[in-house]
Amino acid sequence: MAAIDIRLDDADATETFGRHLSACWQAGAVIFLHGDLGAGKTTLVRGYLRGLGHQGPVKSPTYTLVEPYQTDLGNLYHLDLYRLSDPEELEWIGIRDLFDGESICLIEWPQRGEGMLPEPDVQICLTVEGVGRRLMLEACTIRGERITRCLEQDMSVTLNMKYRYLED
Repeated sequence: MAAIDIRLDDADATETFGRHLSACWQAGAVIFLHGDLGAGKTTLVRGYLRGLGHQGPVKSPTYTLVEPYQTDLGNLYHLDLYRLSDPEELEWIGIRDLFDGESICLIEWPQRGEGMLPEPDVQICLTVEGVGRRLMLEACTIRGERITRCLEQDMSVTLNMKYRYLED
């Protein structure tokens, strides 16, 4: 499957990457976001939402588990499973209703919901490197492949941003 491995120099670059990712919107996409606390997962989601035209606040759903957003392209659900003590708790919030084949789901700490979540289309791992971040994106499905190809094309036009592809 396709993969992207880049360096993001700062929080602005992380948010801008999220905007680029939103330009490759695919109905029903499930995106897993991995990374330690403070790695930039919510910053990336903020950029994604800004790319879809959302102007309001974007907060981490650490305590609510899910923050729903209405966009012109449809529903987006931002999940943060960090405080989840048992994956079965997801049934109480109606998790199955979120994966309706149309809504986008961006999920932080997906490993805490193991067994209750569908297969991701894309997995993104953010790791802190100095003041910047390393972002590794991996496509896991055909939909994820389409997102990755679109993202590579979109970013190749704007590589003058703060992105650098990392060498193998």
